[in-house]
Amino acid sequence: MSLPTLLTQHIVRRPQRIALLRHIAEQGSITRAAKSAGLSYKAAWDAIDELNNLAQNPLVERSVGGKGGGGARLSAEGERVLRLYQRLQVLQAQVLEAAEDASDLDLLGRLMLRTSARNQLHGKVHGIEPHGCNDLVSLELPEGVRLKARITHDSTQRLELAPGTQVVALIKAGWLDVQAVGDPVTTGHNYLTGIIERILDAEDGPCEVRIALPNGQVLCALAEPLLLKTLDLAQERPVQVQFSPSHVLLGTPL
Repeated sequence: MSLPTLLTQHIVRRPQRIALLRHIAEQGSITRAAKSAGLSYKAAWDAIDELNNLAQNPLVERSVGGKGGGGARLSAEGERVLRLYQRLQVLQAQVLEAAEDASDLDLLGRLMLRTSARNQLHGKVHGIEPHGCNDLVSLELPEGVRLKARITHDSTQRLELAPGTQVVALIKAGWLDVQAVGDPVTTGHNYLTGIIERILDAEDGPCEVRIALPNGQVLCALAEPLLLKTLDLAQERPVQVQFSPSHVLLGTPL
């Protein structure tokens, strides 16, 4: 099975994250691997979450420890990614040699877009239901997790979406409403349940809540400390998030 195109593009553009994978394989610790790769502990967690969410299967398997971190190791998929990257480095060198002008590389860089959305979930289109000038696109994430995105019909055509098309769902952390499991969900909204993996307190403002989904993907949501206290939500507790299909943006490989 080949790697998703978006994951392949990502590892080519972000060699520091591949270095992080290599250090995790060598040291078995996120804390030590982050230091060796020149990343902060938080940046390392962000990188792992993003890589795991873009892959067909998680690249890193981890156990949450105390404030200083926890143990981690590469999955079989993660080891395969490292081997692939070595081959891609050879191909990349060949591309650089073939470029006719430095502007060719600048153009490629502009075409490969990064996004500020914290949540980037890899999946595929399951179905498309027309609603006037909009389409309700049903997505299937790994392990059968489902969610819906509402986009314009023009966007559906421009992205050439059809059942089976590989996509990445982009959801900003601030668009997720954190709830206790079983709380009422707004009609027509998406809702996902998971386990709170970590809560990162902020000095001023909402906390960052990392939520492990049953399929191995991780969501990042923002929640006020008072809300978490009121709902009695803490690390390793079950949690629910809801969000509008209009707040799900879609991207496809170039």
